[in-house]
Amino acid sequence: MSSVITGNLRAAFLPGQLGKTSAHCLFRIRPFTTAVSRRNLTSKIRLFSTTFVETKPTAPVAVEKEDSGAASGLACPICYYPLTRISDSPLYVGATVGSNLQCNTCKKTYFGNQTHLDLVVSSGSKQYDESMPLATEFFRTPVISFLYERGWRQNFVFGGFPGPEKEFDMAKNYLKPVLGGNIIDASCGSGMFTRLFAKSGLFLQVIALDYSENMLRQCYEFIEEENFPKEKVTLVRADISRLPFESSSVDAVHAGAALHCWPSPSTAVAEISRVLRPGGVFVATTYVLDGPFAFLPFLRTFRENIMGIAGSQIFLSEHELEDLCRTCGLVGFTCIRNGMFVMISARKRSS
Repeated sequence: MSSVITGNLRAAFLPGQLGKTSAHCLFRIRPFTTAVSRRNLTSKIRLFSTTFVETKPTAPVAVEKEDSGAASGLACPICYYPLTRISDSPLYVGATVGSNLQCNTCKKTYFGNQTHLDLVVSSGSKQYDESMPLATEFFRTPVISFLYERGWRQNFVFGGFPGPEKEFDMAKNYLKPVLGGNIIDASCGSGMFTRLFAKSGLFLQVIALDYSENMLRQCYEFIEEENFPKEKVTLVRADISRLPFESSSVDAVHAGAALHCWPSPSTAVAEISRVLRPGGVFVATTYVLDGPFAFLPFLRTFRENIMGIAGSQIFLSEHELEDLCRTCGLVGFTCIRNGMFVMISARKRSS
């Protein structure tokens, strides 16, 4: 059953309350004491670090394992088998130059540059260049990437978005069951939420993911200007419809103001469902055009035409978003509304 909260966001979410709740959750992580076969543990669990947080909604449990040699849970976007590091370069932000990763199955090699790891399917091609829908290509331009955090994102307030800091506090409330694990900031843009997640210390690893090379460069530059543990952040260029992660290897996925920009939200959410661990949490924000807009004639036809031309999505109700999550295998849908702004959350069913 879904739940919808409407009204004043400030009244519903007090920063002080969120801070206390998040802190309390961190102290509930306890060592896993049950005897576990190392062989079974290694074959079933792959992590972004040497500590695993099993994401159960009520009591996260820490499990230790040996380094399997895989590249921090990264997988080939072609066959989804683990990538193996074939160079000594680390994978965190600012240190990915010369990082070479190889798939032991299809033998394809992926490379890192100064700003990010390039893990799209077409990575390494010399002749072939794949064009994406208009909405995707729009955010790949240097001008839009430069302006996004320097005035563009601030205008979202007119659509009901409360601002990055408040949105981050709201997201933390949904992410409480998986604190201490790893999180993907999908379609990270210039990295506003990537930096907030990294500085908060709530997650062991933060993976900033975007298809736009220029957005990732902006993200890199902003991170270089700030003082926080960069070894906990990895920048990855990837297609949201072909995520370069092993199945059931990620604790949380966050997508800020991104759902409506994805060419195929159902394909993207299905991929998110695939990479989430049982009990893993998906949190996203987007626009919903309902209320007075619902009475506009031919709105659904207009949406179909927009999708065909621009490759972006218009949601007409929160029930569409609930249905999207359900059909992609996610449960426990809930959302918060403020004007056209909506924050949704759902989780992968626990095994």
